[in-house]
Amino acid sequence: MGMKAKPHHHHHYNGNGGGGGGGGGNCSESSSSTSPSPPPSPRRHSSTLSHCRRKLRSKPISVVAGFLLLRRFLRLLVVLPLLYVSGLIMCVGPFSGLMGHTPLPGSVYRSHEMFELLWPHIQADNSTPIELSSVWRYRRKLKEQKPCPPSTAGPQLESPGPSVYLIVEVNGGLNQQRSAICNAVALAGLLNAILVIPNFEFHNVWRDPSTFGDIYDEDHFIATLEGHVKVVKELPEMVLERYDHSIANIPTLRVQAWAPVRYYKGEVYPILQRQGVIRIAPFANRLAMNVPPSIQHLRCLANYEALKFSSPISNLARKLVERMTEMSSRTGGKYVSIHLRFEEDMVAFSCCLYDGGEAENSEMNSIRQKGWGDKFKRKGRVTLPGLNRIDGKCPLTPLEVGMMLRGMGFDNSTSIYLASGKIYWAEKHLAPLLKMFPYLHTKESLATPDELAPFKGYSSRLAALDYTVCLSSEVFVTTQGGNFPHFLMGHRRFLNGGHAKTIIPDKRKLVVLLHDMSIRYCVGVVYVK
Repeated sequence: MGMKAKPHHHHHYNGNGGGGGGGGGNCSESSSSTSPSPPPSPRRHSSTLSHCRRKLRSKPISVVAGFLLLRRFLRLLVVLPLLYVSGLIMCVGPFSGLMGHTPLPGSVYRSHEMFELLWPHIQADNSTPIELSSVWRYRRKLKEQKPCPPSTAGPQLESPGPSVYLIVEVNGGLNQQRSAICNAVALAGLLNAILVIPNFEFHNVWRDPSTFGDIYDEDHFIATLEGHVKVVKELPEMVLERYDHSIANIPTLRVQAWAPVRYYKGEVYPILQRQGVIRIAPFANRLAMNVPPSIQHLRCLANYEALKFSSPISNLARKLVERMTEMSSRTGGKYVSIHLRFEEDMVAFSCCLYDGGEAENSEMNSIRQKGWGDKFKRKGRVTLPGLNRIDGKCPLTPLEVGMMLRGMGFDNSTSIYLASGKIYWAEKHLAPLLKMFPYLHTKESLATPDELAPFKGYSSRLAALDYTVCLSSEVFVTTQGGNFPHFLMGHRRFLNGGHAKTIIPDKRKLVVLLHDMSIRYCVGVVYVK
């Protein structure tokens, strides 16, 4: 079972490849200018000039000529990129149809047309001709969690003497917050500071007012880190008195993104010693990845051992995993989990176009204006949906994910767990995926309304349920990159001795494959480009 294109193409598609799975693409920037007229030729001098005078003038003329050549070279550096961008606009932009140009392969969404063309063949093919033994041979069992490897390296700084405190403000969704928490633990170890349980800022996109204790088990977090980093739930009374019992009155320290260890040692540590408490906001991505082994050990300890979901989340997540396993009896209790990033805000931010025509384009413009103001209307910025698609920056639709998995050999008896927020135009976009994989489940279908009621309106808590069910799947499919799949892939490897099956589509190659309407579906053999 698979897809076949014209035989003269020889592009390679690897469903387990690691390229092209990047995050949502931003609208591209472009500007236009006209090249000024070339400078006039140097003035020719009279032949009556004396030899001595010509000799005196020769040096300044050569300097001027060199300057003019440099100016021409600099103009070329400006003009050539503009010509390149203009060419892309003509090829993949909105004018390609008017000018009669054929769209570049992969630049236009045609997956829905291809699905209609191939559906009769897909529907007839449930023989699973591809032997998926490498995927299904052994049922993956969660092994006993091994501790993070200890580090023999000592503390990075001398003990500051009196107790000093670190306060951080973290933002974003569940896994961006998780990243910040791990970095906060590492930084507290680096600075020999006592970490106050991180505060969660309210995010206008995620709109989740949950606190640390709503999502994670605070007591387990503090106890696990004991002996490595001291953690307290709040500042002592004597420290709060200095700031009128309000953390907001503590001066905020602005730290550069991905700040290295030397920055914290040289710039932040003296302030901490002097003030006794520092507050860093925002704290997302404020510590470099390259840190000493002892500090990296703290990151691992925080992520894989100290951060345990709170009891309400853990209890329901365990039930969902059990029910998902029961629903997968056709495959021995094994199932595939898919992290789908096709929410309204994700589609809008990517500046990609699908099959909704002018109505979709107008709606996306409205969503962008509401969510990001005039960010996408700045002078010199243009939208290039076709270029974004070719670059692999467009979120995969449920239809595209389904066709990819059917082409890889997963038949319609495969159990699928779909981890996602509210899907854009869900009724329309989920219909093809359900046709291809009727045994598709979500947290909403596995849990009762009463069980989910306490989680409604809390996006991070709902994401924690998805995270846990994906963690226990036999195969994990990531479609867009980001913090969720990165943390999940690492966590799955940590729990399974370094081995966990993940499918990462190369979207740059996949969009070209799904654009070729000459492709055909053959039962019994997989054809790839």
